[in-house]
Amino acid sequence: MNKKERYQAVIEYFLAHTPNAETELHYNNPFELLVAVILSAQCTDKRVNIVTKELFRDFPDAQKLAATNFDILFPYIRSISYPNNKTKHLIGMANMLISDFKGEVPAAIEQLVKLPGVGRKTANVIASVVFNQPAMAVDTHVFRVSARLGLTTNAKNPLQAETQLMKFIPKEHVATAHHWLILHGRYTCLARTPKCESCGLTALCKYYQKLPVDTSL
Repeated sequence: MNKKERYQAVIEYFLAHTPNAETELHYNNPFELLVAVILSAQCTDKRVNIVTKELFRDFPDAQKLAATNFDILFPYIRSISYPNNKTKHLIGMANMLISDFKGEVPAAIEQLVKLPGVGRKTANVIASVVFNQPAMAVDTHVFRVSARLGLTTNAKNPLQAETQLMKFIPKEHVATAHHWLILHGRYTCLARTPKCESCGLTALCKYYQKLPVDTSL
């Protein structure tokens, strides 16, 4: 099976089993998703969704968020990983949205990455989810699953993985493929104890094929 055939088989599997995969972060508009994705770095979506209920209620837009200060905002997100940095990032992001983008979330990745707390992964999430652009956000789940399935080869970092994935995934599937790989990594292809017994992709999985055979049965 060559690389193109492998990608086609994986895409066909996900189209059949999870055709409408989407982010598990709760949001109502681009601003809320941007805040949620910044908070989600090295934190679970479940925890972020708990925190953002009150956060979005009291800071519904860039204007309200920019007008607050560290001491007021910090208690809202203190249960999130790295709350000190993220509090500063959120306030800085909101201020830049107002000063540079008229309070609106920009669509271009080159503009998004200028915002405090926004790296390439976060920018790609916003571009794909909000603006339906063919952008591939590579987080730890995408990086792991794509390597195990043989979609990427010897990728040393997220950018290398992103480049390889973008080469073979058709543009119309890129945005959804990001969620396919994340959800598969989150619930089936776990980092330490992957649930291979319940995975429908073992016939394609290079990781599974290298597992030792249990001869005790």
